[in-house]
Amino acid sequence: MSDAPVVTRFAPSPTGYLHIGGARTALFNWLFARGRGGKFLLRIEDTDRTRSTPEARDAILAGLGWLGLDWDGAPYSQFEQAARHGEVARAMLDSGHAYKCFATQEEIQAFRDQAKAEGRSTLFRSPWRDAAPSTHPDAPYVIRVKAPLEGETVIRDRVQGDVTIRNDQLDDMIVLRSDGTPTYMLAVVVDDHDMGVTHVIRGDDHLNNAARQIQIYRAMGWDEPVWAHIPLIFGPDGKKLSKRHGATGVEEYQAMGYPAAGMRNYLARLGWSHGDDEFFTDEQAQAWFDLDAIGKSPARFDFKKLENICGQHIAATDDAALLHEIEAYLDAAGKIPLTEAQKTLMLAGMYCLKERAKTFPELLEKAHFIFAERPIRPDEKAAKALDSVSRGILAELTPHLQNASWNRDALEAAVGDIAAAHDTKLGKLAAPLRAALAGRSVTPSVFDMMLVLGQEETISRLKDAAG
Repeated sequence: MSDAPVVTRFAPSPTGYLHIGGARTALFNWLFARGRGGKFLLRIEDTDRTRSTPEARDAILAGLGWLGLDWDGAPYSQFEQAARHGEVARAMLDSGHAYKCFATQEEIQAFRDQAKAEGRSTLFRSPWRDAAPSTHPDAPYVIRVKAPLEGETVIRDRVQGDVTIRNDQLDDMIVLRSDGTPTYMLAVVVDDHDMGVTHVIRGDDHLNNAARQIQIYRAMGWDEPVWAHIPLIFGPDGKKLSKRHGATGVEEYQAMGYPAAGMRNYLARLGWSHGDDEFFTDEQAQAWFDLDAIGKSPARFDFKKLENICGQHIAATDDAALLHEIEAYLDAAGKIPLTEAQKTLMLAGMYCLKERAKTFPELLEKAHFIFAERPIRPDEKAAKALDSVSRGILAELTPHLQNASWNRDALEAAVGDIAAAHDTKLGKLAAPLRAALAGRSVTPSVFDMMLVLGQEETISRLKDAAG
């Protein structure tokens, strides 16, 4: 199998949103396949018809789409393969690796109650395992796999190492229910085999399932995939990540304004590492990612680290691409879209907006001066900077700016001249200029705002403020 092209899969159940833990599992599968020129497949495990919804399926696809985790081909539907799953169950029955079990729920419960009372294992041992077909009643039955009764099953796991399960701990699991529908345990194995999956990378809560699923591979004479069971994600308090820690759904992070590249980078670092590298590109992650570098211990989700990495990605992203992602964020968050004029100014000002912004809301807050409409209404703190003296200085500055070349050196010289004439420092004029141009006390550099707004708008705002 080592020479076969790599095929990985992500197999979510469409019963809710895409959880951050599921997103990381998808990311690990995507990185492993993409870094080796392999295929990354998507399978929707929609066999639970009572809980699966089209809305949840769409939310999962949208979450993967936002994260930039593209899959090969159309998504597989597990439900649509039910006939094939049944075919495999009957093939195991014909080869003697499975059997018909006619035990009722009441009989099984009675067996467990008695075993518990006698201090024995409650693992159900069906009396039909070795029964002759001539003794079979005309009654509903399930199909069970004949699990080995002695010896051990070893899961050779690339993350957990060799995990040994005593075979006397394995039950004869049901693969086909009495109504003819396949169980999850059967469907997963058949689908993985039929899809050509070479590496099963999934949460370590599935580790025990692997020992049982291996029995189906062996019964059918199929090659086992490479197993890699990755630890779960915990919250900062060391408990399994849940709503109490904050957002757990991927779409919530998009709506909060985190860039997708930053999320990919941060999620890759949750449980996997490449030396001391914290910030890296998709290309680097795909080239570096390896199963052997995944840790065995649960990773802890840290919002500060997420924000730090996201800030670095915002700063490193191409301006036009960043604007496109900001537009998608505004749509996802249900906010007012940008006008064409605002987009033009945003692009012009991106150089001074994206530095040190950790999220899109932070970046848009810095861009407030672009969205503010005349007359600018300063907030309470900024208004204090616009006293009568400051207004007089702004009035004096305006004609100097009307005649200035519109570049940083000329603007700094014009403001510097007025400051010197009033025997004050250039920095002292910053507060009233911020109030006049943005209506805020915290903004990008006043000269950056002037350059982005342009000469006409800058002078109009200063005239308004000067009264």
